[in-house]
Amino acid sequence: MSKIKEIASSFAHNKGFELFITGIIILNSVLIGVETYTDNLTVKMIQQGILYIFTFEILMRFIAAKSIKEFFCDGWNVFDLTLVLIGYIPETLFASASMMTALRVLRVFRILRLLRAAKEIKLIVTVLVKSMTSMFYNLILFLIFVYLYAIAGVSMFRLPDPSTLEGEQLANYEKLMEVAPNAPSNSPDPFGDLGEAIFTLFRELTGEDWTDLRYNHITASEYGLIHVNSTVITTYHVSWFCLAAFLLLNLVTGAVINNYQIAIDEEDEKKKDKSDSSKE
Repeated sequence: MSKIKEIASSFAHNKGFELFITGIIILNSVLIGVETYTDNLTVKMIQQGILYIFTFEILMRFIAAKSIKEFFCDGWNVFDLTLVLIGYIPETLFASASMMTALRVLRVFRILRLLRAAKEIKLIVTVLVKSMTSMFYNLILFLIFVYLYAIAGVSMFRLPDPSTLEGEQLANYEKLMEVAPNAPSNSPDPFGDLGEAIFTLFRELTGEDWTDLRYNHITASEYGLIHVNSTVITTYHVSWFCLAAFLLLNLVTGAVINNYQIAIDEEDEKKKDKSDSSKE
């Protein structure tokens, strides 16, 4: 058994074998793209061969591990094993077309194996995972402000229902739709309800049409359809854009950079420990 472990370890930790697997992962990723253009039997056969290679690789890593617990404690091993097992699920097992589509989509995730192709990429993934906790609290803070601004936006900027308007107000509403239509024209009132207001704020966060929304609201105010002056309208949109784009996003960036430094320090500490143990 120790001989088998030794052979498996020589494969699993061999630089040449790692480069070979990286090349196979890239080939697999390219062929996944090719399969979106053509349903070719040769491509399918190559993909099946690649699946066998991935199976051999994960088997070598499993045998080379000191214990089953050590193998499954490595998130990359679990990820790779899951993708390999998904590859063996036959599409004929499902009668539903939606289930077959879902299975194909899951197989496409084999492209993500490229994330472990380089140590630098693995480090970035580690940083993102470490940042999830701090990002969660940043998200809570972000959602509080989104909710606050969305409610304020609905209260101030919701346009009246045209079916309830008549006379001059209806004429003003129709004129507003001509000179300042919603963007795109088939979209509902940007602040017509809470859900749409939250989506509108997200649009403004991306920098899309946020100045157009301001001008549309000023025009609606001039026509007497909303009862908010231009100063309040401008303050609302500018303050939201500055708060969301500069403050909240910078908090997320700061959290990622901080965890990046922590991850680098941990890697350096591991290398130091390995170096010390090898000297002993």
